[in-house]
Amino acid sequence: MIILGLDPSLTSTGWGIIRAEGSRISHIANGQIKTNAQTPMAERLAYIDTVLAAVIADYNPDVAAIEEVFVNDNPKSTLKLAHARGVTMLGCARGGISVTEYSTRLVKKAIVGTGAASKEQVQAMLRVLLPGSKVIGPDAADALAVAICHANHRGLAGR
Repeated sequence: MIILGLDPSLTSTGWGIIRAEGSRISHIANGQIKTNAQTPMAERLAYIDTVLAAVIADYNPDVAAIEEVFVNDNPKSTLKLAHARGVTMLGCARGGISVTEYSTRLVKKAIVGTGAASKEQVQAMLRVLLPGSKVIGPDAADALAVAICHANHRGLAGR
């Protein structure tokens, strides 16, 4: 099974692709979709959609996993995150890929063993779980973590 993990953001949407065969996982690819803050929002969202469509076409994932939206102190930031998240979910649906959502705490727990893990701890565990892979940046690392979380929970998703 090929799993696409997504960490949506208006400034840098992370994506990661892994293969899960039984309990074994392996890295396929990862990247970040960066947009220019000076560009109008509609164009930025269209760019995320275009690049994500190319990723889906290139790697043909079976399923996708995405982080749930969280509400932070700045409502405008939360709304921008929600826009990017909506575009990524729509892109997956348009590509015929089912999407499962995971909380940030569950993703961290699946990778490190605690939902309170730091980003550094998650990235350190990714080096252990996906040896030899070159992770493009922090957003790609988060996306790979979401994909691994789905690999670990895929048998439970239908229950």
